[in-house]
Amino acid sequence: MGQSSDSGGAANSANSKKLTLVPGVQAEPFYISMQCGAQEEAKKLGYELTTQAPQKFDATMQTTIVNALGVNPPAALLIAPTDDQAMLAPIQQVKNRGTKIVEVDTSLQDKSVAESSISSDNTAGGKLAAQTMAKLAGDKPGSVLILDTIAGTSTTAARAKGFEDELRNHPNLKSAGIQFTQNEPEQAASKVTAALASTPDLIGIFATNLNTVEGAATGLRNAGKIGQVNLVGFDASPSEVDGLRKGEYQGLIAQDPAAIGTQGVQQAVAALEGTPVTRTLTAQLHSITKDDMDANSQYFYKQSR
Repeated sequence: MGQSSDSGGAANSANSKKLTLVPGVQAEPFYISMQCGAQEEAKKLGYELTTQAPQKFDATMQTTIVNALGVNPPAALLIAPTDDQAMLAPIQQVKNRGTKIVEVDTSLQDKSVAESSISSDNTAGGKLAAQTMAKLAGDKPGSVLILDTIAGTSTTAARAKGFEDELRNHPNLKSAGIQFTQNEPEQAASKVTAALASTPDLIGIFATNLNTVEGAATGLRNAGKIGQVNLVGFDASPSEVDGLRKGEYQGLIAQDPAAIGTQGVQQAVAALEGTPVTRTLTAQLHSITKDDMDANSQYFYKQSR
């Protein structure tokens, strides 16, 4: 197969219309919704998009997938880096083969690699979560626990920081600190059990993603505290929407993953076709509570493609 000498394998004619999406983890409604948006847009623009997702949100697993792309590089790679430093070398190697890189949802610390980064404004999302928590708590004083996922995950770290920063504007609420769950629901549940024992005035929990909020709900359920401690989660997966309807969660901060996928493809195609690329794009966020969930149903994530 012939390759043009200047930009390596990705520029070869057989792959010039091929895009690859490597999300953070497989079978997660957020990334499924992103994939739907990306596939639809790719088709519309005359490109073919394939998706390869790691089994876990794990840099080693994602590296294996990215390394394999180097053999037959796509024209563009849309990727949600699972670690903002560890994923630099493998992504850089694919770029060196002539592939255009677009970051979706998460990003590398090194800003020189990607043509464009599309994500939610996660700091703003954390602030919105704190405002939602303050509304739910009313004037009642108390402590709020923040459950983050894995240290080094840019998105959830920004949500936790935004939440803590905004919490300072609500004097009746104080932070009970940030705990890491390693993105495992069982760990989130045990951190909630420990916090209920050590923090008698616990009034709220902010969980920065799906696995963490599901684990937190389990912890509250085991302690018989569902509905007594306000639980605000991030995202609007089918299980979370169900939990909101049942009263297991009191608030959700929904992203717009389909729009992230759509914009990711648009920027990748712009980079390939030599039209202007926007370096940083942010997708909208929406606060949803039980009272207004039906009016916001367009932001619920998809379970399947």
